[in-house]
Amino acid sequence: MITETAPPEVRTDRRRRKLDEGVLRNLGLVGVLIILVIVGIVTKPDLYSDPTWVRNNFLTILQQASAIGVVTVGMTFVIIGGGIDLSVGAIIALAGVWCTTLATQGYGTGGMIFTALAVGIAVGLINGLLISYGKLVPFIATLAMLVAARGLAAQISGKQTQVSANTTINDIASTKLLGIPLLVWILGLVVVAGWVLLNRTTFGRRTVAVGGNPEAARLAGINVKRHTVLLYALSGLCCGIGAIMLTSQATSAQAAMANLYELDAIAAAIIGGTLLSGGRGTIVGALFGVLVFSTITNLFAINNLSTEVQNMVKGAIIVAAVLVQEFRFRSLTQLLKR
Repeated sequence: MITETAPPEVRTDRRRRKLDEGVLRNLGLVGVLIILVIVGIVTKPDLYSDPTWVRNNFLTILQQASAIGVVTVGMTFVIIGGGIDLSVGAIIALAGVWCTTLATQGYGTGGMIFTALAVGIAVGLINGLLISYGKLVPFIATLAMLVAARGLAAQISGKQTQVSANTTINDIASTKLLGIPLLVWILGLVVVAGWVLLNRTTFGRRTVAVGGNPEAARLAGINVKRHTVLLYALSGLCCGIGAIMLTSQATSAQAAMANLYELDAIAAAIIGGTLLSGGRGTIVGALFGVLVFSTITNLFAINNLSTEVQNMVKGAIIVAAVLVQEFRFRSLTQLLKR
């Protein structure tokens, strides 16, 4: 068990600074969202003058953010734990293709959902085992899995799009509860569960400890290897959920689905305040990061701007977020040296 030797007033002051920092960061992301909305109002005043369109567009943004948001929750845990997962998009593709084969669809809705979740968890476990016990660098292990999972998905599907004939799965994307899409409810449940797991459980505290200082965590009695495996299994579970959500939206699955999702998830986590070096991050911040990117995508769509320009803007945001993190880290280091 990790013990703190600092006086209670010092620990309280540290927690207060972390809380204030998190609130300010999230307020900054809210400010970015407001700026994006203002840009939309200026560029398309005719659309934003219609309250019904504004409401429907807001729900559309949330729905577009649902699948990548779920994946980002798992990615946030992995990064906080000191790792990285480049295979999330490929895991979604493999889970989606596997659950839409004719054989799997023959088992009905339960069989398809179970298959997607099981495939996601299994691949995540393999990633975790390769990293923890195989001593592979997370970047290399998950990069290899990215290639392998995409290849297996293409092999299973015969490089063809597999149509889902299951109406229950297909209706997930079109179903609404209290006027809100079911996909948004799923995202909300995953975000709440992730927040509780990170902030109110031993698992969350261990994740922060492992990402902050693995050796100190080991000396404190934490099984670092086992915990790392569990983190990647959690990421795989989120990918399995994301696979069901994307399959429902497209009523099909293919080996190329969820392309570049790994970059979007990592970027959303980073701009939400998660440190690439591990040891710190928030689920709420990651969610705001997802919403920022989804709003940008929506803004470019309604203005008929090219995907290439959109990708350049996203790249610039990622670079800016990393530079801000680096600046803050250096400032904190200099402050501690005084």
